[in-house]
Amino acid sequence: MLALFHAFSSKCVQIQRAIKMGDDVLVAALDRELAPLVAAILAYRASSMLEIYMQLQFMSNLIRQEADDRTSVMRNCSALATLLHRYFAGAEVAAMDALLSFASEGPDRGNAVFGDDEVLSDLVLDSLPDRVAVITRDYRYLYSNAANNAYLNTKQMDLLGRHLSEFIGLERFEQRAKHKLDACFAGESVDYIYRSYFTADAGQPIRCRMTPVRAKGEIIGALLMLQDVKVAADVVA
Repeated sequence: MLALFHAFSSKCVQIQRAIKMGDDVLVAALDRELAPLVAAILAYRASSMLEIYMQLQFMSNLIRQEADDRTSVMRNCSALATLLHRYFAGAEVAAMDALLSFASEGPDRGNAVFGDDEVLSDLVLDSLPDRVAVITRDYRYLYSNAANNAYLNTKQMDLLGRHLSEFIGLERFEQRAKHKLDACFAGESVDYIYRSYFTADAGQPIRCRMTPVRAKGEIIGALLMLQDVKVAADVVA
């Protein structure tokens, strides 16, 4: 499924470039290629709760992105209803809520979980000034809040399914981010400070906190929270 999401996000990036170049013919041609990708994503039958969440999140984002087009909204809402019926038809409301929220097992509230009142509530996370993202175990974006989207100068739809190294570079990914993410995937909570390498805020110390994201007791990714900080030079990673 991630391959489909990556293909979709790559196509969106191509469309944005074509728009900047003012190439209307290319924009129209690329736009026609999006419909088959959306259809393929909808036709895909998820084999895990993570994949179900990704499909539902994708459709939710699509509805928001095309909110000004009534026809598109109605079509996308219908597609979302189809997904809900496919996976949850006949399920009791409580059971559906539990599945959709990736309810954690046991009393441990220290782990990141998906839920209406948990850390991944879109309304809550999009209101935060800090950057928030969720990275899957194969180092791809599953979620990014509004602050992180703005920082990366992209949209959440364009991030979904793309590898972290596309944004921070392969060398930085291999030398710094990968082993810290691996530690988080092993169950550790990671907290460190590094200096930004982005042109807009080069050298700015940033605190990165990683927390394991669990579904049904299994770690499926890492929740990243990034915040600008003022620290002494000798404590920066």
